This record gives sequence, structure tokens and C-alpha cells, in this order.
Amino acid sequence: MNRAEGVSGLRARLGAGVFEKVAGAEGAQRRVRIHEAPGPRWFGPDRPIRAVHGDASMFVGGLRALLLQSLHPLAMAGVAGHSGYRGDPWGRLARTSYFLASTTFGPEAEARATIERIRSVHAGVRGTAPDGRPYAASDPHLLKWVHIAEIDSFLRAHSRYGTAALDQRGRDGYVADTARIARELGVLDPPETEAELAAQIEGYRPELDGTPEARATARFLLLNPPLPLVARAPYALLGAAAVALLPRWARRPLGLPYLPLAEATVVRAAGQGITSGIRWVMAA
Repeated sequence: MNRAEGVSGLRARLGAGVFEKVAGAEGAQRRVRIHEAPGPRWFGPDRPIRAVHGDASMFVGGLRALLLQSLHPLAMAGVAGHSGYRGDPWGRLARTSYFLASTTFGPEAEARATIERIRSVHAGVRGTAPDGRPYAASDPHLLKWVHIAEIDSFLRAHSRYGTAALDQRGRDGYVADTARIARELGVLDPPETEAELAAQIEGYRPELDGTPEARATARFLLLNPPLPLVARAPYALLGAAAVALLPRWARRPLGLPYLPLAEATVVRAAGQGITSGIRWVMAA
């Protein structure tokens, strides 16, 4: 076997390993249902949502989204009490990636079936937060927070680490595309432009807090991920890139540092390197 064949084989093995972690054991079968099944899609090939959700920058954006979402005490209580993110983090990741893939790329029937399953799960997720307030995953106000924190994270990660950054029209188009999915999930009045997205996030800030559960989640995600030692270094680069994309006001409550010089140089270069590496192995 020559060197080229060895590199190709390594690339294929790494790509398969990453895909299995992200998509789960049923990933291959789900990929066929999503990408090869006939039928109309919610979004055409030229829509911005496909460019963002199909890019390796989603790895950085997804981690940022989890950190930002944890700042809402009621959303965090629902995650801590019902999601099993500590006991089965890869299962949660696979479910999330399937939701994103089916609604972005899949046939309309697959997208609607996925939405209905999620709404059914949300109907049973309710309880009382540590501060005594009741919460319900189907609450449109909480659904909106989860939605806007997620799409803000994906969009910012794509703008910094995506293969081709979107212009203003493309960024507004992305927010508008995701609004369709948000409404299907039960979100009321989701943002449809980048400016509306920023305004809605600002509107939630008085409700946000770095609770002990949120800080514990940040430590788990950034310092104690369930990964083998060989994967810890690349994951640490992803974590640093995700933290660097958080606004300064979101870091102090989570106990995360603000290092503008390092983030603008070393961390940015590392983030570009790790997303390029993921893009290379996943292309196999």
C-alpha cells in the first residue's frame, strides 16, 4: 500500500468515526431516507439554510448553542431533568443532528414526522426548576429562546468558519428559513432577519443567569467530555472556538474567560484548522 492509499484509508476511517458519533448507529439508514428519498423539500438547494447546516462550522456552532441555551434557568432545568445529556450525550447529539438534517434536507413527509415526534416528546417534559418556578418544554417562550440561541450560534460560526460566508441577504435568508421550522415546533413570532434575531436575544437577557446547573453543564461540555484521550485535543480546539464566539455578557455567568488578543489570533487560527480538518475527513 502506498502513502496515498494509506492517507485515503485514514481519512475514510476518521470520517466514518465522526459520522457515527454525530449521526448515531442508524445514521447510514437515516441518511438514505433524508437525502435519497423522493418528494418535495421545504428548502431548495439554493437556500441559505442548506449552506449553513451542511457546513463543518456546525460543530463549533452546536457547542456554542448549548452553552448559550444553558443560561436560561427554565430551559436548563428541562435539559437537566429530562434530556439525559450526561448519561447519553451522543444519543442526544444524534437526535439533534437528525432533526436538523431531516428538516433542512429531507422530504417534507420526513420533516413533518420528525417535528411531530419532537412535539410529542415536548408535551411530556415539564417540572419545577430549582428556584421553584414551573417549566414546560412546550412553552412557546422557552421554545423561542432555544431556537434563537441555536440559530444565532450556527450563523455566527458559519460567518467565521464556514467555507463561504453569507452576505447580508443570505444571513437574513437563513434566519427566515429557520423561522419556518420554528413555527412548526410551536414558536410564536420567530425572527426573520438578522436584526430581529439580535433584538430578540437582547430581549431575553434579563431572564438569563449562570445557575449552578448552567456552570456544571459548561464544565461538562468543555472540560469533561465523554471522549477518548486521542480526541480530547481536537475537541478542546472546538471548545475554545465556541467560547470565543460567545458574547462577553454570556461568559461571566458561566465562569468562562474573555481573552480578546488570544481569541483573535491563536484561537481563531485553531478554530479554522479544526473545522477544515473535520470538513476534510467528512468529505470521505
